[in-house]
Amino acid sequence: MSDAGEPSPAGRRVLAYTVLGCLLGAGLAVFAATRTWAVEVAARPAPLPATRTVHSGADLLPWLPALALVGLAGAGAVLGTRGLGRRLVGGLLAAVGAGVAIGGAYGGFGTDQGDIRLTWPLLCVLGGLLTMVAGGVTTARGAAWPVMGARYERAPRRSEPEPNPVADESRLDGRRTRAAWDALDRGEDPTVG
Repeated sequence: MSDAGEPSPAGRRVLAYTVLGCLLGAGLAVFAATRTWAVEVAARPAPLPATRTVHSGADLLPWLPALALVGLAGAGAVLGTRGLGRRLVGGLLAAVGAGVAIGGAYGGFGTDQGDIRLTWPLLCVLGGLLTMVAGGVTTARGAAWPVMGARYERAPRRSEPEPNPVADESRLDGRRTRAAWDALDRGEDPTVG
């Protein structure tokens, strides 16, 4: 933060790169998890052709795309939180990224589902690592990053009475119009008076 209380341009840049890295990593993992990872070929008797069973990453590890979607949602949560909450989101993103990377590695190298295509599991590992790094950077530096402005927060209710809109005939605004509709709802004629 600078002396005037404004976030530094470097802080904004790191926040933007971190959120983009998280989006890229989690999106890559979701995409890679839905591609064909393995093709299982089963031989049949002579006149019949062999059967091919195609397995996507989601077939082999059903929790993997869901975990990557949590990473996508976490990128938005980094923008919407501040302070300790943002650091906790960063820790969650680091754990999610580690889980996606481990799942991709296991799906590519630890399963025995026939002919494994390593491209998609490796891209899933890469996406998990990007998400994990983004979460780690958020945990380490997120408390100093800029936050959303006060315009996104709910305004407190005023305790002062609302002015009488019927008394000010020279101005037609939303309050006067609302008062007229409220009078009609009560069964009163707002034009009499």
